[in-house]
Amino acid sequence: MRERIRAGDREAFALLYDDCAHSVYTYALRLTGDWSTAEEIMSETFLTAWQSRARVEARGDSLLPWLLGIATHKADNAKRRVRRWRVFQSRQPPPRIQEDFAQVTVDRIEDARRLSAVRSALGRLRRHEREVLVLCVWSGLDYQQAAEALGVPVGTVRSRLSRARRRLARLAEENLEPAGARGEVTSAAAIAAPTERQELI
Repeated sequence: MRERIRAGDREAFALLYDDCAHSVYTYALRLTGDWSTAEEIMSETFLTAWQSRARVEARGDSLLPWLLGIATHKADNAKRRVRRWRVFQSRQPPPRIQEDFAQVTVDRIEDARRLSAVRSALGRLRRHEREVLVLCVWSGLDYQQAAEALGVPVGTVRSRLSRARRRLARLAEENLEPAGARGEVTSAAAIAAPTERQELI
């Protein structure tokens, strides 16, 4: 058997595998306590044995001790890999907690739904209501500046803006879907971005 293995006889090596594979695997499992690692050690042991077959002594009894010696070396290597991996892991910063994007997605859908309702409601406002909203809410003018722009008293601007906000909120609520929509729109200023609002006018 030894002479045949030294000579590279594949049939002889297959017989050696059949005779000793289970013993090598059991030995590796006892050394590592992990069946997956034991299987890996067994495979590496027989690969190394085949590659180093020329060093097998021509005379002697069972080749199992030789195989177990190789397996011992492979098990030591496996343990060192595990230790290095654990050290590497211990030096890494804790993983970042991944944000749950579900609520973000829901919020975006809800914002788009509200914006659509506002767009529709804007078209139903009276001209002077839209004008005062554009000037005071989206253009950032104060009451005095808006009054000068419109040529009306400051008190008129105040009253028009108050009515326009209430009416916009009410009309937007009506345009929202009935399910859970009522009461969600409270003011035009809190619904859409300024650039989007101006585009709607």
